[in-house]
Amino acid sequence: MIEYAVKCNNLLKRYPMYKGDYERLKGLLFPGYKPDEFVALKGIDLEIPKGQIMGLIGLNGSGKSTLSSIIAGITYADAGELTVNGDVSMLSASAGLDNYLTGIQNIKYKGILLGFKDSDIKNMMQDIIDFADIGEHINLPLRTYSSGMRSRLGFAISVHMDPDILIIDEALSVGDNSFTDKCLAKMNEFKAKGKTIIFVSHSVTQMEGFCDKVMWLHKGEVLGIDSPCNIIMPYCGFAREFNSMTSAERLNFFPSLQFYQNKYL
Repeated sequence: MIEYAVKCNNLLKRYPMYKGDYERLKGLLFPGYKPDEFVALKGIDLEIPKGQIMGLIGLNGSGKSTLSSIIAGITYADAGELTVNGDVSMLSASAGLDNYLTGIQNIKYKGILLGFKDSDIKNMMQDIIDFADIGEHINLPLRTYSSGMRSRLGFAISVHMDPDILIIDEALSVGDNSFTDKCLAKMNEFKAKGKTIIFVSHSVTQMEGFCDKVMWLHKGEVLGIDSPCNIIMPYCGFAREFNSMTSAERLNFFPSLQFYQNKYL
């Protein structure tokens, strides 16, 4: 019997599109007032078995980060069912970190939020500092960090907390190649341990060599879930064509996975 780390059934997520403070105030004062809405996710069905590496691919605004945030418990779906079996850690450039705390303080802060004892945090502290490798910046406030430093610290904290499910949201797109290689090696360690990883990235080369399955999202809908070789080439072909379209052509265009598989595979 298959054990699932994540199961999503018909997830729906809407965001109100307030045109200004006046509309926002009306929304607070008048419960019946309904502004225009942006539907970020439209009936998402997804099953991720324990130990699987699932890639999420799609253009900006397709719903990848929204879905990741719902699975991580950072935000909530407006409708549908979500089951998550295990502890989740989400890694984006600075997810769960405080701009006004130093690197050391952020390690302690995130550890406490995740329920670790002081002794556990002390035991992993030096390993996190060594992995992040940001020198004296570890004693400075996060607001002074570059995006690469934030990513280093965030990744180091997340992987050393040893979650059952690790969500990586574009965090490897910042930083140098040597750190990216170190991160990928750490992710392969997680993979060898049978951990579940959700990998959100525009780097299709990283995804192709690492993921077991890839899900293609477009405008909040699932176009398909398949092996990387059956998704990535069709997606890349679509993205090239989409980028060459006019704004008017893009507006009403909705791709078909089967069409692009027939064209590019």
